[in-house]
Amino acid sequence: MNGSRHSSTTTLIYHDVVAAGHESDSGFGGADADRYKLESGLFAAHLAAIAQAGNGAPVTGHDLLADPGAARGWSITFDDGGASARAIARELEARGWRGQFFVTTDRVGTEGFVDDDAIRALAAAGHVVGSHSHTHPQRMAACSTAELEREWELSVERLAAVLGERPEVAAIPGGWYSPQVAHAAAKAGIRLLYTSEPTRVLREVDGCLVAGRFAILHRTSARTAAGLASGRIGPRAGQRVRRMALAPVKRLSGGGYLRARAALLRLDDD
Repeated sequence: MNGSRHSSTTTLIYHDVVAAGHESDSGFGGADADRYKLESGLFAAHLAAIAQAGNGAPVTGHDLLADPGAARGWSITFDDGGASARAIARELEARGWRGQFFVTTDRVGTEGFVDDDAIRALAAAGHVVGSHSHTHPQRMAACSTAELEREWELSVERLAAVLGERPEVAAIPGGWYSPQVAHAAAKAGIRLLYTSEPTRVLREVDGCLVAGRFAILHRTSARTAAGLASGRIGPRAGQRVRRMALAPVKRLSGGGYLRARAALLRLDDD
């Protein structure tokens, strides 16, 4: 049965963490992708501010799946599967924290992305490794049912070959959710699917929990990150307003949508 349930968990979306001026070293290239890449010093400041705010260790998707009603606090995720994942993981591990890393499986082992050994190391260290689709469609909700099923199934199979078990957690690339995306993910065995919708409400689609997340961009301040992790209304409300502004442009086709999205993302910088 499909429905909704509420949770106080706030999940943050990060991407790559790089040295200043080295955005091309990890993850996807281009101006749009670079808006999501944090300089390593700023990322360290984010973690320090979140810890200082008294948020404690983040929960993971596995915690949510074990008991959706009991998982509280905050969660931290990293999209794309960029090569910086292992360095990010070490920063988290130094605090006794564990994160969630969502891998674009078509890019595994290519320049700027994790390889099989890095994926296994992340999982062995206790981090969640999940799917970020196979080819990272920018407009995933515009894909056909067959395309959606292929994206999730190929990605799940690729990760299962590395991890020895099928992942049950995934995140949608491009930030564009539709019920059809969730139906296809559930069919591939995904039990928890993260979107880019700035919400803390959990929904259920075909037995798959659908959870929102709050975006971190390259100039997001440590104060804002800590506020989001703490569940403060102000930072969350700001993201909802900007997300509502983006909703009408999703009806645009192809490049029109992507250009409008990029323009609104520029307004989202702190």
